[in-house]
Amino acid sequence: MVQPESAVAQPEVAGAPAAPEGAAPNGSRWGALGPVGLVLGGCVSVQFGAAVAVTLMPRTGAVGVVTLRLVFAAIVLLIVCRPKLRGHSRADWGTVVAFGVAMGGMNMLFYQAVERIPLGPAVTLEVLGPLALSVFASRRLVNAIWAGLALCGVFLLGGGGFGGLDLVGAAFAVSAGGMWATYIIFSARTGRRFPQADGLALAMAVAAVLCLPLGIAESGSKLVVPTTLALGAAVAVMSSVLPYTLELLALRRMPASTFAVMMSLEPAIAALAGFLILDQAMSALGALAIALVIAASIGAVRTQVGRGRAKMPEPEAGKMPAPEAK
Repeated sequence: MVQPESAVAQPEVAGAPAAPEGAAPNGSRWGALGPVGLVLGGCVSVQFGAAVAVTLMPRTGAVGVVTLRLVFAAIVLLIVCRPKLRGHSRADWGTVVAFGVAMGGMNMLFYQAVERIPLGPAVTLEVLGPLALSVFASRRLVNAIWAGLALCGVFLLGGGGFGGLDLVGAAFAVSAGGMWATYIIFSARTGRRFPQADGLALAMAVAAVLCLPLGIAESGSKLVVPTTLALGAAVAVMSSVLPYTLELLALRRMPASTFAVMMSLEPAIAALAGFLILDQAMSALGALAIALVIAASIGAVRTQVGRGRAKMPEPEAGKMPAPEAK
C-alpha cells in the first residue's frame, strides 16, 4: 500500500498535533536544527561510530560489538527517559517490540557484514532497503527519479559492481537493508504512540535483551575487559543513543519518502569515516558517487518544500499500513 498521491503523511508527536512546516516542536532543544539537520547529525554519528566499532571487532567479534552497543545504549536511554511501563495498550507494546526486533536485527546483520566486507560497500548495499522504501512510499514520479539518482550513486560507490566482495558479507548487508526499512516504519509508529524518546528506550531494551545471550555465547568474559567496555560505551553513544534519538525526532516532522532518500547519504559518510579512521582510500569514482547521492537527497528535500501535508488515514483491519515516517 502506498501513501495518497495528494499528500505525504506527516506523523504527529504523541499527544500533540504535528508541528507546522519549518517550525520546531515546543520544548525540544533539538528542534531548532530542523529535520534535515537532525537526520544529517544522526548519519554522521552512526557512521563514525561504525568505524570505531570495526576497530573493536578483533577484541569481541561482531556479535560482541552489537551486544555492547545495544546494552550500553539501553541503559543510557532507560536512565535518561525513565519511560512509564503502565498505561500502554497491547498495540503500543506490539509496536515497540517490533521496533526493538527490527533494531536488533538491523544491527546484528550489519556488523556481520562489516566483519567480512569494507565499511563503504557494506553501507552501500544496506542503503538499498531505505531506497526501496522511498519508491514504494509514494506514487509521485519525482520521488522515483530522486531515488533512481541516489541508486546510481550507490552502485558507483560500490565500484560499479560487487562481484569482488565476499558474498556472505554482501548478503548480510542486503538483509540489514531490509531490516533498516522495517526500522524506519516502526520507528515512526513508535514515535507517535510514545512521548519523547520513551518508545525508543523501551525498544532499545528489547533489542539488548534479544542480543545479550548471543553476545555472551560468542565473547564471554571478553565483554567485561575495561578497555573493551569503554570502547563499547563510545560506540553505543555514537551509533545508537545519539543518532536514533535525532532520527526519531526528525521523523515526527519529515515524510517517509524524503527520509528514506536522505538515507542515501549514509554510504558517502561511511566512505569518509572509513578513510579517516580505517585508512580506506576514496577513488574519483567514489567522489562522483557522493555527489550523486547528495544531489538526490537535496532534491528530495526541496521537492517537499511548500507542499501541504495530511495525516495518514488509519489502515483497514487486516491490511498492511503504508510506510510512515528513522
